[in-house]
Amino acid sequence: MLLPAKAEVARHLEQYRAWERMMLAAPADRAARGNFENTGYTLCVLMGKRCAREAVHAAERYLAASADARRRRERADGGPPIGRRSAELRTSPVS
Repeated sequence: MLLPAKAEVARHLEQYRAWERMMLAAPADRAARGNFENTGYTLCVLMGKRCAREAVHAAERYLAASADARRRRERADGGPPIGRRSAELRTSPVS
């Protein structure tokens, strides 16, 4: 099975959450509701689910799993890439 690009899933999930907040803030706003429903449908198509709530949960699990796998790879390789590690060292508090 082909999986969608993680960047696309993250972008659509972020849009879905933004429209969800707008719709909840103004339930009578038909444009907000329409955009919310459209982004939910897009997530359904991307994630292969029948309802938006299932698609959102699947997208969150998909993105979390990829983040967990990246962290495991970094630990196995001895830490994050050099650029990120040096930035973390510069910003971490001195003990």
